[in-house]
Amino acid sequence: MLDISLKQVQALSIGFLAALTGGAWLVMSWFFAQSVLVGGVIAIISFYSVHRDITSFLKTFNPSQEGEEQEKGGSGKSVYIIKFWLRLALIAVILLFFIRSGKANVIGLLLGLSTVVFSIILTTVSMAGCYFLRRKG
Repeated sequence: MLDISLKQVQALSIGFLAALTGGAWLVMSWFFAQSVLVGGVIAIISFYSVHRDITSFLKTFNPSQEGEEQEKGGSGKSVYIIKFWLRLALIAVILLFFIRSGKANVIGLLLGLSTVVFSIILTTVSMAGCYFLRRKG
């Protein structure tokens, strides 16, 4: 059930990004819409990458089957933490480039970066609503 909700968050994020980019283009300008798009793409790629890394990290805790050797090479806690900090540093460098070069609007970037947060909130509220509706029925 957790995997379904994460896929739902990813799909909603793309939908929110399309709606926010289109709305920004209509209401503000194409420059602002591009900033929203850049921020949203960064957030969605980061969310997908974190999802993939956490999934592979959690698989290291599964007991190995008979006859299978468990991989110990690149799947430890320290590797996950290093990847986390490298991803964060890469995002910071990309955002710094866009802001310092004037190729993006800061408010537009922040709005785009919020798409995943909007999706997580909407998914959580909808799942909680379904849970409470099933309990009463």
